[in-house]
Amino acid sequence: MTPFVSLAAAYGTELIGETIEASVGGRRARYAGSPVNLIKFLLPAHISGLAIGMLLYAAENVAAIAFAAATAMASKYVFRVVVGTGEGGRPTFRHFLNPSNFGITVTLLLFSTVGIAPPYQFTENTSGIIDWVLPLIIICTGSYLNTKATGRIPLIIAWVSAFALQAILRSTIHESPLTAALLPMTGFAFILFTFYMITDPATSPSKTASQVCFAIAVAAFYALFMELHIVFGLFYALTLVTAARGVCLFMSRPYQRPAWRPLSIRPTAGMTPAE
Repeated sequence: MTPFVSLAAAYGTELIGETIEASVGGRRARYAGSPVNLIKFLLPAHISGLAIGMLLYAAENVAAIAFAAATAMASKYVFRVVVGTGEGGRPTFRHFLNPSNFGITVTLLLFSTVGIAPPYQFTENTSGIIDWVLPLIIICTGSYLNTKATGRIPLIIAWVSAFALQAILRSTIHESPLTAALLPMTGFAFILFTFYMITDPATSPSKTASQVCFAIAVAAFYALFMELHIVFGLFYALTLVTAARGVCLFMSRPYQRPAWRPLSIRPTAGMTPAE
């Protein structure tokens, strides 16, 4: 039931947000015109809703799941920066916070009874070869998607490498077992986070060098949260880095009002301008 509640909340919030924005902007809603337009429009909400429904564990508190999904999609319409100009010189806006990650972060902070789904939640009744096949399917499909569609393979490689490096450093400094520090990489949440969340093309850099810096920053903040004994650092780290990136985008491309000139009033025939 949880995934369906999450999807319904995500769909509804996305449709309401687009309807209001289209009405205010005097344009046709992006989902209008055909069923294909509706499906294309709801695809991001579908991905975010599923991610939230699969990653959050709220027991019977489905209201918290609905809140997370609604918060995720609403953030797309609230937290935006100008990334260019469109038709007529109007500014083009883009959201800078990863929707599903932001919804999860806010929900974890506000609902003390909500946590992250345990690694064994989806594979507790499987064994043998299935325990290897399921992660491989997610890794292979995620790799194909990020190779062909998003171009975020450098980000994935940098993220996995930086995460492993910080685990080795923390293990060396504290003289703790390295296996314990690397263990999160084997969890279902980490795999989904790596291939379907941190690589969101709308909220992550496109240039290779920037992708590497982005990944290292997320890993560094995660390590900081671990040192401070703060749980759920994976999601908090990504929220902080995407927020910082949004601030940088805002500072580098401030909103510029289109140039304008006052209308010149020409006197009509038989009239003289006022002195």
